[in-house]
Amino acid sequence: MSEWVAEIGTFVVQTTIVMALIGFGLLLIARTKQDKESELKLTIEPLNDQRRRRVRRLRLAATLPGARKKLLKLFRSEDKKRHKEHKTEQDAASAARVWVLDFHGDLKASQTEHFAQEVSAIIGVAAKEDEVVVRLESAGGLVHAYGLAAAQLDRLRTAGLNTTVCIDKVAASGGYLMACTAQHIKAAPFAVIGSIGVVAQVPNIHRLLKRHDVDVELLTAGKYKRTLTVLGENTEEGKAKFLEDLENTHRLFKRYVAERRPSMDIDTLATGEIWYGSEALPLQLVDSVGTSEAYLVERMAEAQVLTVKLEAPKTVSRKLGLAISEGVEKAALKALGLIDAAGWQRR
Repeated sequence: MSEWVAEIGTFVVQTTIVMALIGFGLLLIARTKQDKESELKLTIEPLNDQRRRRVRRLRLAATLPGARKKLLKLFRSEDKKRHKEHKTEQDAASAARVWVLDFHGDLKASQTEHFAQEVSAIIGVAAKEDEVVVRLESAGGLVHAYGLAAAQLDRLRTAGLNTTVCIDKVAASGGYLMACTAQHIKAAPFAVIGSIGVVAQVPNIHRLLKRHDVDVELLTAGKYKRTLTVLGENTEEGKAKFLEDLENTHRLFKRYVAERRPSMDIDTLATGEIWYGSEALPLQLVDSVGTSEAYLVERMAEAQVLTVKLEAPKTVSRKLGLAISEGVEKAALKALGLIDAAGWQRR
């Protein structure tokens, strides 16, 4: 009798857990749908204030306890003076502003839709004397995706806004297609720059299928509807046409860059090679060497620096998804680090 009760109890617990998991999954789906339908939130953060708060905290931490009261009094005095200087609307309107955007590109330049709306928002409020700084990080990807992303930056140029692109890690291929639209490109000393080229590869398993007596019929209407295939037999004519298309894309890439950076020797540099930031400077791929953080701190001394970001509301499901994503990424990076360290230890 006791064993039967135990089995029933176990069944009830298992059923409850399964139902809870199903309910949680349905809740996540509903929340995700709600996130997509809800309005994106525009976040604006004044970097001047952020830096001032951090500097003050460090100064307080480094000050002896007896002198902290005097230092706090000095901070209040500085705040009153600054408030008095920018009290009138005329002073506020005449203050120089730097708008900061971030673009972290993946293979499909997935951030482009949000980035386009951020650009639209800035164009709507920025004055001619304002500057737009784009902190760009991308190793490139699909041609049409990065062509659209670069077109969004071109809108800033068309609007007459001075644009600076800062590259701390990488702006290669499609990433450099975006960067070249700016009036000024600043790269960190070891940032990866260039890769002005086009690459494509298509696996073909036709011989494997043929060996196992598998036929693949590829029917097209249009001579060049399909030049290379994965399953069918590729012809020399199809390969030649595919290569011709690649060359045409490369030619358009070169022309796009040359129009925006006419001082470059485009034929010499558009070989698909990459250079580090310090090497790219004499080649005129970039205009100066330095980090985005150093440049923004420099601009804070004379202008109001504001970051602009458009993002979905941070709901429970979104936070959970980001946490899982970050956890997987950290685990993968840690595993790669351990593998690399093991190799050095063996040596």
